[in-house]
This record gives sequence, C-alpha cells and structure tokens, in this order.
Amino acid sequence: MIELAPDDARRAALRFAGLLATAPSPAVASKASAWRQSSIVRSMLGSLGAVQLDTISVLARSHELIAYARYGAVRRTAIEHAYWSDAHAFEYWSHAACILPMESWPHFAFRRRHYLRKGERWHGVPRQDLAALLGTIRDSGPITTSDVGGAKRGSEWWDWSDSKIALEWLLDIGEIVVSQRVGWRRTYDLAERVVPDALRHDDVTDDECHAALVAAGAQVMGVGTAGDIADVHRLPKAAVARHAEEAGLVPVSVPGWPAAWATQEALGWLSAGGRDRHRTTLLSPFDPLVWYRERMERIFGMEHRLEAYTPAHKRVHGYFAMPVLHQGRLVARVDPKRDGSTLVARRVTMESTSGRAVAGVAAALHEAATWVGSTTIAVERVVPASAATSLRSALDRG
Repeated sequence: MIELAPDDARRAALRFAGLLATAPSPAVASKASAWRQSSIVRSMLGSLGAVQLDTISVLARSHELIAYARYGAVRRTAIEHAYWSDAHAFEYWSHAACILPMESWPHFAFRRRHYLRKGERWHGVPRQDLAALLGTIRDSGPITTSDVGGAKRGSEWWDWSDSKIALEWLLDIGEIVVSQRVGWRRTYDLAERVVPDALRHDDVTDDECHAALVAAGAQVMGVGTAGDIADVHRLPKAAVARHAEEAGLVPVSVPGWPAAWATQEALGWLSAGGRDRHRTTLLSPFDPLVWYRERMERIFGMEHRLEAYTPAHKRVHGYFAMPVLHQGRLVARVDPKRDGSTLVARRVTMESTSGRAVAGVAAALHEAATWVGSTTIAVERVVPASAATSLRSALDRG
C-alpha cells in the first residue's frame, strides 16, 4: 500500500483538475487568437471530461468560469465556440447537466437505456406524438422549444409544456442531441445528424460504460476515494472498486481519508516532484475541483455550500460565494455581482488574514474585473472586519 501525504493528495487534485502548471499559461492563453483560445478550451474539456452547466450568471455562466479559472482572460465568445461548434461536444446528464466531449457519447449508453426502460423521468410520460416531433426536426433542422410552442405550460420554471417534456425525453434516450445553446436555450437536433457514425452505437454494455467512466473520473481526480471518483459522472460507488484494477488505478492510503486510489499518471507526477505553478483565481462553486463538497472539505478544510437557493436572510457567505484559490489553498470566499462598470464584492470572507492571502484575494478580484470589463472594484463587507483595511489597501495598490 502506497501512503501519500495529504499535501500530495491536494497537489494532485490541483494538477489533474487543470489548476496547476497549466500549458499554455494564462498570460499566454489570454493573448492568443480567438481560434487558438477555442482550441485551448476544447483541450481542457477533453481533459476534464465534463463541464457542468448552470443557469446562474453572476460574473459569467459557470461553464465559462471553468475555462477562465484555468486560462485567465480568454474571450467568452471563444469559450462558447469551443463548446458548441463543429459537433465537438454534446450536452447530457453526467455530474449534472454537463458539456461532454463527443467521444464520450458511447459511455453514456447505460444511462440512455436506463431512462428508456423507466419510460419517464421528472415530468411524467410524454404525451406528445414523438414520431411527429422527430419528423419536424428531420424536416426543419435543429429546433428550440419556441419552435414547437414554448417550454412552459405555466409561469413556474418547472411547469413544462408537453413539447418540452417530449424533447427532453428524446434527449434522455439519445434520439436527439443538444447541439448548441443560443441565448441559453437548448437547440435540439437528431443524434443521427450530430453524432459521428463511428460513435453512434449503444451496444456498449453497462459494465463497459462504468469501466470507461471510472477511468475518466479517476483521471480528473488524480487521487480520490470511491465517492470522489464516482461523483464525477454520478456512478454507483461500487463501480469504482469493481473497475479500479481494469482502469489501472493503484490503492493508496492518505491519512484521514477513506480508502482511496491514484492513477499511475498521478503517482508518476508526484514521484517526479511535480512542478507547482499556482493559479490565483475565483472558482465557480461548480468547478470540478470543488463540486463534490465532501472532497473539498477533506482536501482544503473548507465547508462550503451554494446559497443561491437559500432565503437571503439565512445566507452566511452570499448568493454565489466563489472560493478564492491562491498558492494551492482556498484562502477566502467572495460573493460578487456586477453593477454597471463596477465589480462589487458584496461579502469577502477571509479564511486566512495573512498578507499573502489578502494579496491573493486582491489579485483574483483585479483579474476577474478585467475579464468582465469592469473598471472599478467595490468591497461592501469583509469578514473578519479587521481584514477590511488591508484588503482595500491591496486593491488600491493594484
């Protein structure tokens, strides 16, 4: 049994989530052409295997923040182009609703079969004529819900129309694909038109799907428990132990952790003294580094929750509190918003009040403001209050 120090596990988590020693560096990536930036983001998607989508947009939408956290001020148009052009990726249910590399299409056959066997999902059995809906897409090309009567039956977001239920069901079972999003609306097309023929087969067994996704999940963890690895694509935990050897994973012991595995690549990187070139940045709460809160707390000692759906008077850290990564640690949380040309930090919660941590938060805020086109930064509240003066001074120094 190989024993790894907690710091080694933390460094591996950063490295294999793409937040340590990235190439190209943010300084290079931010100055690259739009075409090159799209290529960089596509490569990132291939490495991560899944980029989570979410409706909340504060600085930017979460799938844009994932690229920003790794490569700095990449054009948002280049990020969108990377995800949605040339049938490079598709949207499906993985960790949650995620953008996935097209080559992983066969690995989700088990989930498509599961939904097909079940016959319905969240909103009941589709009542619309599915064959007619498929015919419309075949004849008219890609559609959005507005092309077939709209997404909602009532005013509440969950009260879907029959057309929306039918489209989502056809998406669940793999008859159609979300080929892109336009103005945040899903665009649906036939799988036979979008997915390459070489990938469009569902004869991969459930066991083969699980094995492939265990290996993919372990790759983005570097070092992880069964829960960590399974959570990447929301697999049964038992699948990790069943396929660990097949995926080339090595059992390791990390003090304070449950049983864990490491990839051969992670162990090789650590034994070679893996280079640390740290990123200072704001992280989306849906970033793969922190999306599994149990792992986040185990590695970084930060207990975190998304409070966007918590009543305002009960929030502790803010509506969309973003952890601040600096020198390989999570040193603070920032709850940001944009107000005209000002980036407002409604609340900054410092986990450490050291000069380095304060400087890291200031640097993260300056870079984020530049990326979203804000010309000024305002800080409303700092916790503890004793850190407010030093943070504002660091911001003034630029």
